[in-house]
Amino acid sequence: MQTALPDQGGRARQKARTRKAIVDACRELTRSGAEVTMPRVAERAMVSEATAYRYFPDLISLLREALDGLWPDPAQALAPVAQSQDPAERVAAACEHLLTGVHAYQGAVRAMISHTITEPASARARPGIRFGLLDLALAPFEAPAHPAHPAHLKHVAHPAGPPRLAPDAMAALKRGLVIVVSAEAFFTLTDLCGLSPDDAIASATGTAATLTKTAFAR
Repeated sequence: MQTALPDQGGRARQKARTRKAIVDACRELTRSGAEVTMPRVAERAMVSEATAYRYFPDLISLLREALDGLWPDPAQALAPVAQSQDPAERVAAACEHLLTGVHAYQGAVRAMISHTITEPASARARPGIRFGLLDLALAPFEAPAHPAHPAHLKHVAHPAGPPRLAPDAMAALKRGLVIVVSAEAFFTLTDLCGLSPDDAIASATGTAATLTKTAFAR
């Protein structure tokens, strides 16, 4: 086993410091809500743009690392409604949490969306925060698949506890909700409809709650 030479260890530490400086700079820009671009990140990190690209091949890979840990996990986000047995209330909380974060970090979110639109192959690398939130919000109301409960049925009888949706009905509800509980919906309401961020969040949250109530209506 070869022992690393002192200068090799020094170079490794310098590379680690440079990488951390780039990630920290991106995280600071993200928290500010300002536009996030590789040139702006490099400037804040006090490195060249070429250096930033040596550590991160594209902006989306940098954003993924910088965003890690900024968003609370779904359990933390939905803690205020953890005991609720009202699916609409839980979904509304998930929507409000997501869109409040989108507004706060909109520079980074816009950059992420822009990149995945122009490079569709990278779309899978985009954080799917809404999916985790909706899965947890609706988890108490999803009936397990069972031979006695055909998947096409909407409701499944449950003797006690919250209402339940059959698997196909739950999947359809989630497909509808991911359109509303999304950064794209928020930006449509603010950029195209001219709503304030607070009004946009309220509008989307109300729509998400209505979709959920409709799905559970017998």
